[in-house]
Amino acid sequence: MRIGVAATRLGDVDGVSFEAIKWRRVLDGLGHQVYSCAGALGHEPDGTLIREMHFTHRPAALVSQAAFDLTSDGATVRAEVARQAGALRRRLEQWLAAHSLDMLIVQNAWAIPMHLPLGLALARLVRDTGIPTIGHHHDYWWERERFADTVVPDILDDAFPPDLPSVRHVSINTLAADDLRRRRGLASTVIPNVFDFDQQLPDNLADRARLLRTEVRLPPTGLLAVQPTRVVPRKGIELAIELLARLGRPDSMLLITSPAGDEGAGYLVELRQLAGRLGVDMRYGANRFQPDGGGEAHGPAHSLAEAYVAADVITYPSLYEGFGNALVEAVFFRKLLVVNRYPVYEADIRPLGFRFIELDGVVTHDVLEQLRTALADPDRRAADGEHNWQLGRRHFSYERLERSIRELLRGL
Repeated sequence: MRIGVAATRLGDVDGVSFEAIKWRRVLDGLGHQVYSCAGALGHEPDGTLIREMHFTHRPAALVSQAAFDLTSDGATVRAEVARQAGALRRRLEQWLAAHSLDMLIVQNAWAIPMHLPLGLALARLVRDTGIPTIGHHHDYWWERERFADTVVPDILDDAFPPDLPSVRHVSINTLAADDLRRRRGLASTVIPNVFDFDQQLPDNLADRARLLRTEVRLPPTGLLAVQPTRVVPRKGIELAIELLARLGRPDSMLLITSPAGDEGAGYLVELRQLAGRLGVDMRYGANRFQPDGGGEAHGPAHSLAEAYVAADVITYPSLYEGFGNALVEAVFFRKLLVVNRYPVYEADIRPLGFRFIELDGVVTHDVLEQLRTALADPDRRAADGEHNWQLGRRHFSYERLERSIRELLRGL
């Protein structure tokens, strides 16, 4: 089939972009032709760039912000959302026709209302054309406090996500699927985040990882903790800083690989102040990394894979996650992982039997002792890494994703 993928942005270092790439690779492998359309594309092939689809496009950002400000006038907001949605729909119709699309995949644009006009435009387009569509929902609006109150609840009911006969919904964890059924009466297929456990890694990966450690001026025997996430408050990065501070190793460093900015820069400022007070060498290294690696030794010259290989420990102290891309990636690279027991981890990941060091919202003496013991025992780390890799391949591989996508397409 000829399949269109629509999103606010693709090809970035966020979880939605990562999962969209994985879905595309599986669909390519099944023989389908995939065409992307978004407000940012990165290096996405066969992509149509419509800048107005990005959630930072000023008119869309302003009206979406006003929608969740109870001092706004609901009728004014509703009219502006409808106006922008109409313009976007015409652009999307042209994209559909240009590629003779047989079906759509909407990547998170119906789940989190950062771009209300786009969600509404897509819902009306699918409603009126009846085109078979998969809504791949990564995080729903009711999971975020800032979307709790709105002056346009009817738009959320219509489009986030829409209840349409030609749409099949996908949630990325069981808790979200239960909430979707309870709140909206909509059934969804649960497909977790996945990773390509059969990929061949570049021959020079270890050399590139050593170069990275040298570039950040880490001592040869220093401890590199990698925080492979964006800098937003729900990532709980203050727990990673406290962990290193209390570990008591002056040769340790915390390297953050992905950018701040989606929710403002205030959190990064707070983290830098905390690291300074606690004497932790924290490096914000987002400018060093790009999703697919490559490049020269200036600017974003490293891949995230090189950061994983370079790391002695991965910190993942998230307070909330839709699933956990970085967790699955740490499993693939057989890395020692310190994880906070966020709700989806408790529900969908912990019961599978992985061997991680677990936080329960605080850094305890027991957690520190577990970490010191693991760092001092390479044989144990290797055994635990292999155990986790085997579990990851069983539950979170492309093979699992391919089976799920085949079933979805049969249903459509």
